Amino acid sequence: MSETGKVAGGNSATVIRLQGLSKRFGAITAVDAVSLDLYENEFFALLGPSGCGKTTLLRLIAGFESPDAGQILLDGEDLTPIKPNRRPVNLMFQSYALFPHMSVEGNVAYGLEMERLPKPEIARRVGEVLEMAQLGELRRRRPHQLSGGQRQRVALARALVKRPRVLLLDEPLGALDRKLREQMQLELKRLQHEIGITFVVVTHDQEEALVMADRIALLDGGRLAQIDSPRGLYEHPRTRFVAGFIGSMNFFEGHAAAQGVEVEGLGLLRGDLPAGLAPGSRATLAVRPERLALGSDPRRQMENNLNGEIREVAYHGQDLNLHIAVSGRATPVTLRLSSSPDPSGLAPEALTPGARVVLSWSALHSRILEA
Repeated sequence: MSETGKVAGGNSATVIRLQGLSKRFGAITAVDAVSLDLYENEFFALLGPSGCGKTTLLRLIAGFESPDAGQILLDGEDLTPIKPNRRPVNLMFQSYALFPHMSVEGNVAYGLEMERLPKPEIARRVGEVLEMAQLGELRRRRPHQLSGGQRQRVALARALVKRPRVLLLDEPLGALDRKLREQMQLELKRLQHEIGITFVVVTHDQEEALVMADRIALLDGGRLAQIDSPRGLYEHPRTRFVAGFIGSMNFFEGHAAAQGVEVEGLGLLRGDLPAGLAPGSRATLAVRPERLALGSDPRRQMENNLNGEIREVAYHGQDLNLHIAVSGRATPVTLRLSSSPDPSGLAPEALTPGARVVLSWSALHSRILEA
């Protein structure tokens, strides 16, 4: 699959181009004919389940693995035969790999010292990147004296001080707790925006990719399943795999009809058929839990309406997840709504197992996919 979309904001200069890239390990194909463009100054995420090939793809770009087929072009130059330490890219590992006996300043300066740059230039560049990463007051500390987020910023500063054309990050936030990880997602985005270089991050965390990335490549079994903006990937999945991997989704299997999908036991569920999906062929209608409305007021009902009974209520603080049994369907439908009082007058405490409800959603929120 090739990628022709542009970065939000109009900047479309290609920095790295992958052409038909493949990598096999014995009988296993880790990366399978991947073609895509990485653009100037974008935050790009490689997303997917374990074993989908995202880390192998990152290591191919860095030069730690050699492709069995295809090319890696940077500014039009073939990187494939160039050794990792000669490539204008830098790879930051999840472990951070800081030197415990060195100060923050020493860790950040190390790569420049190995290049034997003049000491005044090293001091200037290290000082600039420490201030940018908000580490100036911590420059004399050792890694064991830092928090997890501070160590993460030191590793990032050490990678950025070498001024790579592209910074590669392999699960950079995986070692942090949830709250700190959420803070560092915004911090990474801020730094990328200020520095203005291309970031490519590998993650299995869909929320992390949605928050940080300008574009996301979702991989499945070494192949590109879809490349899109976070909103495009969430709102307009092209396959059932994409729809099921990104966020939560309710699926209704049946056969394509002129105005939607005919589902056994439920009748016609309305939505727009995608181009190329012929009426009568197997199809799946997908709808997000937060797109479902709840209530018995006919004025609030939409094109799709199902009668059901609440089986379980899961409280998530600001949200409630309702699992609703629908006659003619084996698995419950999931609906998400605010835990605040519903505009229809249904207070959250009234939503208890056994309550009869009506589910409604607009045909505009139906996503019809090939089965």
